Amino acid sequence: MAVFSSTAPLRSILQLKPKSSLSFPADSYHGVRDPAQCRSSTVNICSWSSAANYARLPIGDVRLSSRRLDVKQFSQTRMPFVRNATIEEIEAEKSLIEKDVKERMEKTIDTVRTNFNSIRTGRANPSMLDKIEVEYYGTPVSLKSIAQISTPDASSLLVQPYDKSSLKAIEKAIVNSDLGMTPNNDGEVIRLALPQLTSERRKELSKIVAKQAEEGKVALRNIRRDALKAYEKLEKEKKLSEDNVKDLSNDLQKLTDDYMKKIDNLYKQKEKELLKV
Repeated sequence: MAVFSSTAPLRSILQLKPKSSLSFPADSYHGVRDPAQCRSSTVNICSWSSAANYARLPIGDVRLSSRRLDVKQFSQTRMPFVRNATIEEIEAEKSLIEKDVKERMEKTIDTVRTNFNSIRTGRANPSMLDKIEVEYYGTPVSLKSIAQISTPDASSLLVQPYDKSSLKAIEKAIVNSDLGMTPNNDGEVIRLALPQLTSERRKELSKIVAKQAEEGKVALRNIRRDALKAYEKLEKEKKLSEDNVKDLSNDLQKLTDDYMKKIDNLYKQKEKELLKV
């Protein structure tokens, strides 16, 4: 039976010797005073070889080699931190869009109503002077803010300024307006007599009212379009799903239809006043 001689050491069969050794700066890792120094230090990572010529072994994204690895530089290659929007933040954005839509649509209705009121019918109404602006001490102001307007009878208006020195400015503003009325200034108040409307003039005014109503509807459609774009933006940002946007779009269309009906009602009422003989 073969017996190995004690004179043949084990390392003669398999020789493992380090090509290089792990090396750390004296003040890094053990006994370090400043942790920041440890993070920014560099480390020599060694490789081991044997008589069998072992391959280098990978560890994660770092391979064992004698190259120097800058730990600080490696830590800077991490992906940036991204925070997703919370449900509360998404709901807040949706509420802001809905609030803006309603406020703008209400203002559109008010504008249409004001425009309708400024068109005179067969009966005197103080709102007929709502759109008149007066140059008061170098500043344009609304007539109703500097004067009291009343209707003594069905076919006349009475304008009584709070400051009598503004009478001439008020008279000038009325003459330059498209009301088609001649003011009578007696030094105290201004009287306006409404001339009788001819059937042809009524039809002309009816066309003007129809145009103003259509302009109001166009404004409502533009508001709806802006809201849809805002919803689509939230969808692109992955804050809303496609189904969410679809539901919100349907609700938005219903709201728009409601305001369209309000304009239609205002228009029918004004047209009835104009064509009434």
